[in-house]
Amino acid sequence: MKKRERLEIIYDILVLISNNHNQIKPTPLLRKSNLCSIQFEKYILELLEKDFIETQIVDSKKHYKLTKKGFKYIDEYKSFLKIIEDFDL
Repeated sequence: MKKRERLEIIYDILVLISNNHNQIKPTPLLRKSNLCSIQFEKYILELLEKDFIETQIVDSKKHYKLTKKGFKYIDEYKSFLKIIEDFDL
């Protein structure tokens, strides 16, 4: 099994949030991201600090939501993957 790279993990987390109507609680996101809790916290803190995601309170529960920058990352990453595929890299 191939080990995921940092940029791929970031992409996967952002897509999980996006695919869940741009709103997901921390625990389901942790489970679906396939990371240990320590790694998950590290990535979430980085994504919050770099303004890719934001915290939102819904019905007194914490949720993560993508920002415009998070959506842009997804689009740019897809473009990057297309280039790799087009050039058979």
